[in-house]
Amino acid sequence: MKVHRRVTALLLALTALPLMSVRGAYDVAAISLKTASYIALAVPAPTCDGGAEWAVLALARTGYAVPDGYFDGYYNDVAKFLRAHGGVLSDRKYTEYSRVILALASAGYDPRDVAGYDLTLPLGDFDKTVSQGINGAAWALIALDASGLPIPANRAAKTQATRELYIAEILRRQLPDGRFNLTGDAATAANQPPDPDVTGMAVQALAPYRDTPEVARAIDRAIAFLSKVQNDDGGYTSREAANSESAAQVLLALSAVGISPSDKRFTKNGVTLLDALLAYGNDDGSFNHLQTGTTTLMTAEQALIALDSVRRAESGRVGTFNFSDVPARKAPQDTSGSTARHKDVTRQPVTVSGATFADVRGLPCQAAVEALAARGIVNGKTPTGFSPDDTMTRAEFAVITARALGLPSPPPKLVDPFADVRAGHWFHSGVNTAYIYGIVKGVSANAFNPDGIITREEAAVMVARAAKLCGIDTDRAGSEITLTLALFDDYRAVSDWARESLAFCYSSGVLSDDAMEIMPSSPAPRGDVAVMVYNVLRLGDLL
Repeated sequence: MKVHRRVTALLLALTALPLMSVRGAYDVAAISLKTASYIALAVPAPTCDGGAEWAVLALARTGYAVPDGYFDGYYNDVAKFLRAHGGVLSDRKYTEYSRVILALASAGYDPRDVAGYDLTLPLGDFDKTVSQGINGAAWALIALDASGLPIPANRAAKTQATRELYIAEILRRQLPDGRFNLTGDAATAANQPPDPDVTGMAVQALAPYRDTPEVARAIDRAIAFLSKVQNDDGGYTSREAANSESAAQVLLALSAVGISPSDKRFTKNGVTLLDALLAYGNDDGSFNHLQTGTTTLMTAEQALIALDSVRRAESGRVGTFNFSDVPARKAPQDTSGSTARHKDVTRQPVTVSGATFADVRGLPCQAAVEALAARGIVNGKTPTGFSPDDTMTRAEFAVITARALGLPSPPPKLVDPFADVRAGHWFHSGVNTAYIYGIVKGVSANAFNPDGIITREEAAVMVARAAKLCGIDTDRAGSEITLTLALFDDYRAVSDWARESLAFCYSSGVLSDDAMEIMPSSPAPRGDVAVMVYNVLRLGDLL
């Protein structure tokens, strides 16, 4: 029997006697190493959409010797995810931002510039962050305070967040008995088992502000509550069953406010909270969710983070969620999922500061239109009007994409491929350039149809070709194409030649998937085209 299973044996064998502390009968450092090894084997290549953030954080904070490129691989995957989803981790769960911020920052990366996106920016929106309840406010504070990051100004927010607002939000949700729960509703809490997880989380968030009397009182009340509801075996019950995650969260809370896990307030029948957590451990470094329950990766991650907090407190080091001891790590170059950018594609500089049009203000296309207009890529139909709902011709689209990618004009001796695109036409150079680089094709062997109105599926195909020139991976497998397009009511109306391009546009965020229909043969409005071109430039790091 491994030493950290002795607690379980004692609890089972001494049911008729007062339980004795077995503190010191195990090596926390050795247990942590074995658990870190278990996690590293379970998560050999952490990914953003695989929920690997706690694994990254646990391994980074314990200093486990991960393979070369482990953290860089995670960073690159986050960057790839952001590019594919327009910088959005979640529209509703802003704890996603807090979790990824913590993972990146624990490994030494700056979460304020990942593929050009500031992951802290959403946390500047108070209302959206707290819409999840107390955990939104708590994890926003924990994520930002871990690296001492400021709360950024979020101009799109109805209520600009501040640390004071987040603290006040947590405090107002404390219940009369000292506990915290997700809703802050005392009536609901009265009919439920105690929620030590949420209470422990709230204490962790408030810990850096305990010099404030009001915060100190709230923490003291929460600590008293956690001591009161601790089980006779030293552990905690949440969701009607004693479990290891609850013990881990309370251990983290105690460490955050400088309370030893062997403090007499948290020792029941001679068994400490640390003893109780280790009772869930297994010989291979994993941890059970319940005493006789299933082993999960999450339980091991939470246990390792809690054990790290104990070791740090005992050795006088900064806390687990204090990254002041983390050396800065340079962001790696991400080449995964991309091809080489064409040598002639160039970033276009801003030439018109503050370019805007009255008829796009407040519309979803405003940012795109203004960014493109500032670079001379699009023009208005009048000095003050862009006409975002108007249609766009094939010639206009060709000219815009050639400008957007900064492609050089074709050589003077080029033989014009299209009879309807001749010298003297305003679109002559732009269409021929787009044709040479493979962005557009003719409607026949010698006709381009420059005045034809471009449809949504035509625009998607041309945008996908432009994206490939930018070094963006536009290839989509058959099953992915089907799964992406089948979300729309009219997906069967998409032409075979446009299916992969549309799947790329929707899966990468070039086109928004909020609408119920694709409307592939409908004209593409000027505003929508601007958004598509803008998103390609953004994905290609050309803005």
